[in-house]
Amino acid sequence: MNDQELKTMRNSFNTVKNKSKPFLDTPRTIELQEKVKDIKINAINNMDELMDEAINSFKKNDINVFKAQNDLKAQEIILNLVKNEKNNEYIAKSKSNTLGEIQISKFLKNNGYELIETDLGDRILQLKKGDNSPVHPTGPASHLDVEEIKNIVNGALNVNLKADPKEIMEFVKKDVLEKVEKSDIGISGANSIASEDGSIVLIHNEGNISLIASKKLHIVVAGIDKFVKTIEDAVSIAKLETIYATGSAVTSYMNVISGPSKTADIEKKLLKNMYGAEKVVVILLDNGRSKANKECLYCIGCGNCIISCPVYNAIGNEFGFNNYLGGRGVAMSNYIKNTETSYDSGLFKCTLCGLCSINCPVSIPTNEIIEKLRNYSQKQGFSCEAHKKIKDNINKKDSPY
Repeated sequence: MNDQELKTMRNSFNTVKNKSKPFLDTPRTIELQEKVKDIKINAINNMDELMDEAINSFKKNDINVFKAQNDLKAQEIILNLVKNEKNNEYIAKSKSNTLGEIQISKFLKNNGYELIETDLGDRILQLKKGDNSPVHPTGPASHLDVEEIKNIVNGALNVNLKADPKEIMEFVKKDVLEKVEKSDIGISGANSIASEDGSIVLIHNEGNISLIASKKLHIVVAGIDKFVKTIEDAVSIAKLETIYATGSAVTSYMNVISGPSKTADIEKKLLKNMYGAEKVVVILLDNGRSKANKECLYCIGCGNCIISCPVYNAIGNEFGFNNYLGGRGVAMSNYIKNTETSYDSGLFKCTLCGLCSINCPVSIPTNEIIEKLRNYSQKQGFSCEAHKKIKDNINKKDSPY
């Protein structure tokens, strides 16, 4: 990220901070925070039981379920599903950190399929040549100003748009819709899964997930940390995430998917395949979650930790791992990949100031997790060179200098 992108990102973050302020200290939000903390703690502590319950509920709801131990298995399952669909020139995708985690866009492209991002920010990054990683979970292109976005879209789509947000949005929307109409496949993540109900809950502001969910085949990839007990629990999480992620009281759209499209409007006889998906497939991804620090899995995906992080505000998305940004992303990379990946993602860049934990709506102690991982990484042979010099100086000279 260059200096201008960092400046734009910080300005975008300040906008979210200012929009969120009126909500954060209200009794309603504080009560919601405590409720969501309890929901997440109970859910992560009972993850295996909730997963078993969800699988049984999915089957009752005519939803197909697969388990994927790692990213390679998830990719394999998706590829087999895609191959079985005739109209697969384009695959429509919504914003998802989990799909970023398994690098699904790159994987499908390498296998001859073109995946179309339907979220405006993700689509802009998709059209950008190089350095197209997101900077925020709900505002992936928050580091790009309108002039740079204009140049990206004009260059990629061979048009001559002005640096006008409305004009850019309308053109990108038109282009996306033309491609998505040619697809029978939609792929998304999930904000939460209500195990008791066998329901997938997705939140969005653009309305694009409704397009994804209406495709003939809707593939949902969700981490096993997304389980909660009920739809009501999932809605509570969605409300809190929206406040912290966008500064709005509630999201524009909330999709609850509990099975393929069906109707019983003719003599109350059940008929499948009305307007929505003919087939819904859920892929439950472990990828290190079952061995991860439980507190790391409390995350609701709002991104408020990176908004308040001094390191992230200084250097941007090089502090983090794939779509998991900042200190929590560094920590997750240790479980998703390995200690070396965590080290390379910025394990020793963190100042351990704790601002991420203070500003986390569910109080994830990321700085404490990072500190423990540093201790572990040093035992594995990964440590900061500057720290080694200080240690050697102390041993040799009784001074760090």
